[in-house]
Amino acid sequence: MANSTGKRLPNKPNKPYPAFPLFPHATNRWAKKIRGKFHYFGRWDDPDAALQMYLEQKDDLHAGRTPRPSCNGLTVRELCNRFLTGKRLLIDSDEIGPRMFARYHRVCAKIIAAFGRQRLVIDLAADDFDKFRAQLAKGRSPVTLRNDVRDVRSVFKYAFAAELVDRPVRFGPNFKQPSKSVLRKERAKNGPRMFEADELRRIIDELDGDPIMRSMVLLGINCGFGNTDVASLPQSAVDFGAGWIDYPRPKTGAERRCPLWSETAEALRAAITLRPQPNETTDADLCFITIQGNRWTRVKPGIADPTRFSKVDTVGRRFSALLTKLGINGRHRIGFYVLRHCFETIASESKDQIAVNAVMGHVDSSMAGVYRERISNERLIAVTDVVHGWLWPSVDDENDRTH
Repeated sequence: MANSTGKRLPNKPNKPYPAFPLFPHATNRWAKKIRGKFHYFGRWDDPDAALQMYLEQKDDLHAGRTPRPSCNGLTVRELCNRFLTGKRLLIDSDEIGPRMFARYHRVCAKIIAAFGRQRLVIDLAADDFDKFRAQLAKGRSPVTLRNDVRDVRSVFKYAFAAELVDRPVRFGPNFKQPSKSVLRKERAKNGPRMFEADELRRIIDELDGDPIMRSMVLLGINCGFGNTDVASLPQSAVDFGAGWIDYPRPKTGAERRCPLWSETAEALRAAITLRPQPNETTDADLCFITIQGNRWTRVKPGIADPTRFSKVDTVGRRFSALLTKLGINGRHRIGFYVLRHCFETIASESKDQIAVNAVMGHVDSSMAGVYRERISNERLIAVTDVVHGWLWPSVDDENDRTH
């Protein structure tokens, strides 16, 4: 017997005895068809182990359930597969997005690379996690290390919470996030993530012939919008007549309301008139579409592996190219999202943090936030007027803004 490459395959073995419940599959494994699907239990040369695996899993398989691994036999690979399967279900129910799933997928890949696919979870000890943390820290910032440690811990905590192991995984005393003092020092070393008013005016003036990017930048500083905010902004959220945007944050769903400056409204109108037709009907209401017909930021599945996702951020890429052109991109981690930092920093000078939070879409979990039902338009206008006056101090805000 030969396969398509001409390589001779070994002859299929006979069953060890007539009542043996498995059959020899062409993949050199013992198999059984259950509920219309083939399941595999081990290699031809070890029928006893294959039978044992089948006996352990048969009740779950015949009932249509995913077999539970033995508490003592859970491997790192099995844990990651179970963890990602659970997160995939959250995507289907719109509780997390593809971008978050991609992040979970990356951390699982790091775990497997560090410990190996077949390493038993229950065998991992503090010294294993000490070495893993050192690997995670190498060449990475304290912020990235913080995120990685948090995500790794969430994967292994899932193992106990889902009853895949009979005791919590012991990380040891050192597998923890960098201290707050380390994070503060790192932030001080990198300098403020901030544009000054003169830099922003140069950016906006440079975009005078590009209403699409101009309107995105203005939305960033006028309303505290980030990359995903502008890319996901629906036209139905914009009231040009009254001069307002009512638009919950895509990231959290928090309500958000922002008065538009006349400059922002004018640029946004022009950008919408230039918008190409979207490739997806679900994007029909968006304000911004790339010339290829896609969202300006999106997460797309991999071609070879659809369970792996990659982020496409055309907003950030175009903005970074502009900063390079203007020679103002030398500072650490300066990009489009810094406009959100600028709005928060300057708007706070209004001394009305509650109104600033309402424009930013920050969730107020205090008792007052639970009882507060609305914030007046006048307070929101006063907040954005402070930012407008900082950006264009010689312009009369009252006469140059639409409400």
